[in-house]
Amino acid sequence: MLRYRLTGLLVLLFLAVSMHAQELFIFSEPASNMPAKSLGIRASNWLMNDISEDKINYHFIPEVMLGLNNKLMLHAEGFFSNRNGGMSAEGAGIYIKYRFLSYDEIHRHFRMAAFARASTNNGNIHQEEIMTNSHNTGYQLGIIGTELLHKTAISTTVYYEQAYNNFGGNKFPDQMANKAINYSVSFGRLIRPRHYIDYKQTNFNFMVEVLGQLLPENGKQYIDVAPALQFIFNSQTRLDIAYKKALYSNIQRTALEGLLIRVEHLLFNVI
Repeated sequence: MLRYRLTGLLVLLFLAVSMHAQELFIFSEPASNMPAKSLGIRASNWLMNDISEDKINYHFIPEVMLGLNNKLMLHAEGFFSNRNGGMSAEGAGIYIKYRFLSYDEIHRHFRMAAFARASTNNGNIHQEEIMTNSHNTGYQLGIIGTELLHKTAISTTVYYEQAYNNFGGNKFPDQMANKAINYSVSFGRLIRPRHYIDYKQTNFNFMVEVLGQLLPENGKQYIDVAPALQFIFNSQTRLDIAYKKALYSNIQRTALEGLLIRVEHLLFNVI
């Protein structure tokens, strides 16, 4: 069964690189940064199919993003969900990314960046999957490489993740692994417009991302695939619609699939 799923994944990836995209991914950050001196506001809305309780969980992650200069950017994010009944705040995090390498040519470039995330959370620890960007207290340290070839973008991310006890007396279970190696491979292509006339044209991107996590302490892992549609209006406002589904998983997870709807708006030269 896994062999057929991976074959289907390769077909999706081929379709992704055979179409037209931009260097703006949804489940992973590219190595490039947002414009210098800019301010961004982002609202991520997750609808997750909770298989443990047969219901849909809603997770809301608002973010404020700062482009401090052309190499350094900073995110501050909050975590909210209705998992325990009514909507409640569960934690917050800080993400920082530094672009340290750039090779720029006409219609193509290659860039690399290092990043770190630190998060706090007060929710109960209910799964083996480690997610310090919504469920776990802990940190991430990683590296990103992104190449843009005319209208096609390809990006790879690898990062280490460490989870700790959550606040509110929600301790990390002793029998569960608290360290993870995460990776992603992302493909995107610009579909419209075929020719640029001005910055007010609406951009339409299609992308596919493969996301994985390995727990080195016990060898458990998962592999997800996430196709997505992306619209950019007036070069400032972005709408992402994505669906993530597990291709393979032997990690205990409350949600094996989910829908993400994200809205983002940039304000230029405000810092």
